[in-house]
Amino acid sequence: MQRLLAHAALLLVAVIYGCNYLIAKGLMPDLVGPSGFIVLRVIGGGGLFWLVRAAMRARGTWESIERSDFLRLLACGATGVAANQLLFFNGLNVTSPVNASIIMTINPVLVLVISAVLLGTSITARKLLGIFIGGGGAVALLILSAQQESLHASWQGDLMILLNAASYGFYLVLVKPLMAKYKPLTVIAWVFVFGALFVLPIGWQQAAAIDWSVFEPAHWQGVAYVVIGTTFMAYLLNIFALRHVQPTVVSIYIYLQPLLATGLSWWVSQRGGADYTADLSGWTVLCAVAIFAGVALVSVPPRARA
Repeated sequence: MQRLLAHAALLLVAVIYGCNYLIAKGLMPDLVGPSGFIVLRVIGGGGLFWLVRAAMRARGTWESIERSDFLRLLACGATGVAANQLLFFNGLNVTSPVNASIIMTINPVLVLVISAVLLGTSITARKLLGIFIGGGGAVALLILSAQQESLHASWQGDLMILLNAASYGFYLVLVKPLMAKYKPLTVIAWVFVFGALFVLPIGWQQAAAIDWSVFEPAHWQGVAYVVIGTTFMAYLLNIFALRHVQPTVVSIYIYLQPLLATGLSWWVSQRGGADYTADLSGWTVLCAVAIFAGVALVSVPPRARA
């Protein structure tokens, strides 16, 4: 039963992220600047994590951090919150949700490369082939965006999404020892604190420039969705899922994001919104297939020998 609930949680996380591409895109940049949006995420989402920690303290389950781990937490805040979120939202601001969701699926490939560089993780021939195929698909998508004249996609935005995926890859490698030493909620709460040190100086001007008086109920709902849903709930659901299934299972659900983002983009276009599916050409699909194939070669373990 717990495994079934874990898969349900992962499916809900995929839906949350899939919707986030369109909801955040619909608010930027006219109502909220991309960097200002990250300030809202860090203050709102980080505040919620610390409220939960306060509840843990009331129950006697408070956990302290050793002084020697604060430098690693600072690096995690820089890569996992500041660079990761700032690059993603600024990239999404100038590219299409479809392109962004496709490029994000290359994250497992980047994690493997970063782990090999920083931790000396071995790379087999099959994984090396996956790196070349997946990386080639991502580079081809960047070149395609640079060549085509699209209303929604740009190579600059696609590049920022790719750098965002790389930044998150560094974060996953850096945070692994901390996750083994402390409770996940303790780690993420401190990561948001240190991430705020980088985010606030960059995004505070855009956050202060938000004209809240022009916000309609739908706009308030969109901001609440990004702060509470994408920033807070998605992480808690991932924590729950990781208790009952392997990390490789969690990573596989990232494949649903392009499908969900494309489907939602089509649905929005049918209701008179922006037609982001216009960016989904045959070449884009071919690049997506290359990225998926590369990730599959890297992520799926080989069959055990008899």
